[in-house]
Amino acid sequence: MTDSSTSPESSPDYPDYEHISFSVADRVGTITLNRPDRLNAFTRQMMSEMIDLLDRTDVDDGVRAIVVTGAGRGFCAGAELGDAGGDTFNAGARGRDPNQVNRDGGGMLTMRIFQSTTPIIAAINGPAVGVGITMTLPMDIRLASESARIGFVFARRGIVPEAASSWFLPRLVGISKALEWCYSGRVFPAGEAGEGGLVQVVPDDELLDRAYEIANEIAVHAAPVSAALTRQMMWKGLTFDHPMQAHRVDSRAIQELGAMDDAKEGVVSFLEKRNPEWGLNPSTDTPDVFPFVDDPEFS
Repeated sequence: MTDSSTSPESSPDYPDYEHISFSVADRVGTITLNRPDRLNAFTRQMMSEMIDLLDRTDVDDGVRAIVVTGAGRGFCAGAELGDAGGDTFNAGARGRDPNQVNRDGGGMLTMRIFQSTTPIIAAINGPAVGVGITMTLPMDIRLASESARIGFVFARRGIVPEAASSWFLPRLVGISKALEWCYSGRVFPAGEAGEGGLVQVVPDDELLDRAYEIANEIAVHAAPVSAALTRQMMWKGLTFDHPMQAHRVDSRAIQELGAMDDAKEGVVSFLEKRNPEWGLNPSTDTPDVFPFVDDPEFS
């Protein structure tokens, strides 16, 4: 991939993060969890940096897809346990108002990923345990290397699944498989995760190449506004209680996008047998097709 992080298509104005790194090439962004000495264990700072970055990429029309991977030999070993010891999961509760619920940090991240307008691909290159795997559930495509290992280990730590995974996981793999993995808390090979429908398993040395192949397919061929709206239609559609709600959204979206220039370009480029030249941008041109959908607030 040729580095285009300073091209006019993508704003180069990203901060230097400490617990993650970010780069852009050929309209594909790469988020790397960057604490390799700790197997990229999840911290509150990592959460904040990822949320800040997603806020920026969603308004950067030069970033059309994102790949998330880990530095070194792991993807993410779960919550950082080393500093707080037995108080790791109690730290946020000390001295709190008993009538106030402190928000789960993993859940704050997954809710932000859920709201993203940019397609996101997880390239799980090693151990992904606890929040290290639940953070990937609202990502659109999950690839895992053959040597990766995955674990929903919460019951073995005396807690429960977090990061809204009690909502995401059963929808991805079914209730029985989700409960089996969470009840046991065991760490299992990528092959089992693939058989359960959680990931696509890829040879170790092909993982990033496959992730970028998918990302580039999106970046080149998918109209950016269409991709952004499709992502939201699919994810928000999982919250609908009747297909009529999806029909209302589909109808609004087809009517709005059908009258835009990208719809004409999509047909003309197909007939002329060339790659499309999309002119619309998600940050400014995405229509609101969800006027009847209310996103609940945390309380």
